[in-house]
Amino acid sequence: KEELGKENVEAVKKGCANLGRHIENVKQFGVPVVVAMNHFVSDTDAEIAAMKEYVASMGAEAILCKHWAKGSAGIEELAHKVVQLAESGASQFSPLYPDDMKLFDKIDTIVKRIYRGSEAIADKSVRDQLHAWEQAGYGHLPVCMAKTQYSFSTDPNLRGAPVDHVVPVREVRLAAGAGFIVAICGEIMTMPGLPKAPSSEKIFLNEQGQIEGLF
Repeated sequence: KEELGKENVEAVKKGCANLGRHIENVKQFGVPVVVAMNHFVSDTDAEIAAMKEYVASMGAEAILCKHWAKGSAGIEELAHKVVQLAESGASQFSPLYPDDMKLFDKIDTIVKRIYRGSEAIADKSVRDQLHAWEQAGYGHLPVCMAKTQYSFSTDPNLRGAPVDHVVPVREVRLAAGAGFIVAICGEIMTMPGLPKAPSSEKIFLNEQGQIEGLF
């Protein structure tokens, strides 16, 4: 991370495997894809070109977005593209699984089709809890996966686009009011978190009462 400010086109290309997996996953739902590239001042033309070329090879388009600096004007091209796709009639959305599928099978479907894992595993107590909820009339609910955001696996250090990994489900929770089942996978905390050095530490009011440190 300390070297993100330096041009490294090969690193961008290597990281594109993860982006490609996300593009494939969105397409699984039957909807078209557009990629928004969140611009950083250290991004070089060569890095941006490599990203656009890769996304094009996946049958989609990557659009550079500078709304952080230019406001709505910096994202106008993306907005027009989204409208174009939305009005094209190309979307044929369909869920990943039917409502009447067993709850654990829904979890396993997500693991196999979205995370490209080999299987979901869980103790008998977890499976029994899911079965009890099915008996109580909650079996039709969709599943929300709580898992590390750093990997398609439950190992935050396994980057890129891993395949054939096992996803352990250590706990399940019923959100009856919201209308979904939560599967807690691996070592993940479900409370909101902040980075080690949150941006709020650099935001302050100057002597004129103006806010500084937002960028």
